[in-house]
Amino acid sequence: MKLNTEIESLYRMYRPYALSIAYRMLGMYTDAEDIVQDLFAELATKDTADVRNMKAYIAKSVTHRCLNLLNSARKQREEYIGEWLPEPISGAASELPELSAEQKDTLSYAYLLMLERLGPVERAVFLLREVFEYGYDQIADMTGKTEANCRKIFSRAKLLLKGSEMPSSPVAGGQRKAVVERFADAFLRYDPQALLRVLAEDAVLFSDGGGAVRTSVRPIFGSERLLRLLSSPKAYRDLRSSEVVVADINGETNLLFTRDGEIMAAWCFRLTASGERLQQLYLIKNPAKLRSMQSYLEDHAT
Repeated sequence: MKLNTEIESLYRMYRPYALSIAYRMLGMYTDAEDIVQDLFAELATKDTADVRNMKAYIAKSVTHRCLNLLNSARKQREEYIGEWLPEPISGAASELPELSAEQKDTLSYAYLLMLERLGPVERAVFLLREVFEYGYDQIADMTGKTEANCRKIFSRAKLLLKGSEMPSSPVAGGQRKAVVERFADAFLRYDPQALLRVLAEDAVLFSDGGGAVRTSVRPIFGSERLLRLLSSPKAYRDLRSSEVVVADINGETNLLFTRDGEIMAAWCFRLTASGERLQQLYLIKNPAKLRSMQSYLEDHAT
């Protein structure tokens, strides 16, 4: 077994990198943490003296674990009650210094949701190439595919995503914060006119309660339907009776709803290309997907 100091050094150096791959692969931060913990526990028992590129070795190990988990969880996701949305993470958890500034938008909530269109292997190949910039020869070794096959898989993934709406360019922080705050204010005041001014005409609401919390099972399309729902005194009473916190979630300004120190919901947004209105609204109320956000409240407690 390795000396504690050696494995601790590897852990400090590569844990953020391993998490950044696992979270983007799984869309679940708690599962990503479990995979990374298991990886380093196994590293402590292995002789890695012959490993020439530890970073690539870790990427390969994480990818294998994520593929296994995604394949085993496929049936569970198919039977999931309502919409399945990724697990949001706090600003502190999303600090991934190994990625360039141009790649930070690959952590946005809209980007993670877009990746759900891909199968496990397509997602792995796409992320390893597009985000982590590995060569096809390295990706082939990491996924157990041939180099030629990896090229085809990447091209197929690009085509699949081309048919979806790619997340728009990041909106300036101040502009995004202003739009999100306008929405929160209009929502809390049941103000239909103010809501109408902040919602895109083709806005869509996706909600994830996981069967544990009552919420919309199907997406709600169009500003008119959303307006009736969001301005109704009977809807979302639990959220309106909570404290609203403008928070850094997945590297962007979004909203948390809290009560007595517990997170009741997270509301994430995708803005229009102009950055003036809300295009897609992602409401996460499943308690299992809010646990990792508790650290945000503790870190920002007054």
